[in-house]
Amino acid sequence: MPVTQFATKEKYRYQTGFGCHFESEAVEGALPIGHNNPQKPPYGLYAEKLSGTAFTAPRHENKQTWLYRILPSCAHPPYTPAEKTAAANGVDGAALDEGSSKLHYIPNQLRWDPFDHNEAHDLDFVSGLRLVAGAGDASMKSGLGIYVFTAGKSMDASTAFYSADGDLLIVAQEGDLDIRTEMGWLLVRPMEIAVIPRGVKYQVHLPSGAARGYALELYEGHFQLPELGPIGSNGLANARDFQAPVASFSEDFGATASEGATAYTVTVKFNNTLFQTTQPHTPFDVVGWQGNYYPYKYDLGRFNTIGTISFDHPDPSIFTVLSAPSPVAGTAIADFVIFPPRWLVGEDTFRPPWYHRNTMSEFMGLICGGYDAKRGGAGGFVPGGASLHNVMSGHGPDADSHEGARNAELAPAKVGTGSCAFMFESCLMVGVTEWGLRTCKKVQEGYSEESWGGVITHWKQPEDKPVRSHLLE
Repeated sequence: MPVTQFATKEKYRYQTGFGCHFESEAVEGALPIGHNNPQKPPYGLYAEKLSGTAFTAPRHENKQTWLYRILPSCAHPPYTPAEKTAAANGVDGAALDEGSSKLHYIPNQLRWDPFDHNEAHDLDFVSGLRLVAGAGDASMKSGLGIYVFTAGKSMDASTAFYSADGDLLIVAQEGDLDIRTEMGWLLVRPMEIAVIPRGVKYQVHLPSGAARGYALELYEGHFQLPELGPIGSNGLANARDFQAPVASFSEDFGATASEGATAYTVTVKFNNTLFQTTQPHTPFDVVGWQGNYYPYKYDLGRFNTIGTISFDHPDPSIFTVLSAPSPVAGTAIADFVIFPPRWLVGEDTFRPPWYHRNTMSEFMGLICGGYDAKRGGAGGFVPGGASLHNVMSGHGPDADSHEGARNAELAPAKVGTGSCAFMFESCLMVGVTEWGLRTCKKVQEGYSEESWGGVITHWKQPEDKPVRSHLLE
């Protein structure tokens, strides 16, 4: 079924498409016609431009949106350091502004048990973010950060958050996320992803209770659909299946920007440090907007999976949903890849992913179900957990999965029913935070030995075939 059957029914209208120039107005006539910043925008609104790229970026890469709002974003008191900057990296862990020099760069394969739920229900989406791994430098707009989140309560209705560091790709794993953004609302359920661009303010509510998931913050560039090449004009994630919000706004303000009945706390992540300000007017006051820089979501059930219909397992790049390219052609700062339900029909083929050493780093998570190349259960690869196979660190099916696939009857088989694994793949060598390596206490210390220590030696030299010497005679 090419559409996920969600337990929670959709409740919002959306605009559909990827990378499109959309326009939306909550009040008819809020958008000016024929130009962007008239002397007096309609209805007394302020015109504000939100730029996601440099003004002179090539047209096909240029990202910008015009917002028509009740008060401009600059109308706030100065930001000051937030009281708990460690919250987004673990209360007992290192601070969020942990630099790359404090990351642990190690070649060992790592796997984590499921990350804890917020049983105390004292963390919201922002305070429940935990930086697990990363690379690069947000201040140089270079690299990425990999997070998990566990939230037990909604963000307060008088709060908002944005990141100046990068675009955030959110992978919902448990619990629904009702995300209010400046451009409108997104309902993001398990088996959906969302991307919140750099600079866009938002607020996360938990309509179904506690939530858990994964996130990748992209410090450079933006996500785009991968090129299809010989696949043709359709396949993988189709542009028509991405959904963007329609304008929605609140009226909570005073006679001037410094007056108002409600105090709104706005938190910003700026070079991996949290700052806050309090303003007497809502940040969600955009009555209309038009442009191509906006948040969006996607149902992973709509992904058109493509694979071999003859022999051999293709490269996992064939499962790429979104890609953030580096300056090197064909090489990504971050790829978002999924392993959804699919048919395996390869003849005389070892069907799970092969053993591999990769110039890319691979961080995997499991949204639901099981993964065909790894055992589940206690101490295995299970929903809410994760693994990291860094640059050139060997990995592949565990011993039992290998033997099962090696001896399997090669009839057509559907794998992954009720399951979806994903991978954040990057050309960068990824370091692990102190929280991710020790404080969370979820690292499976026996992962490598339990997975591959029992790999069987099948080699047997044929008696009638001597070894050829490598020396010149």
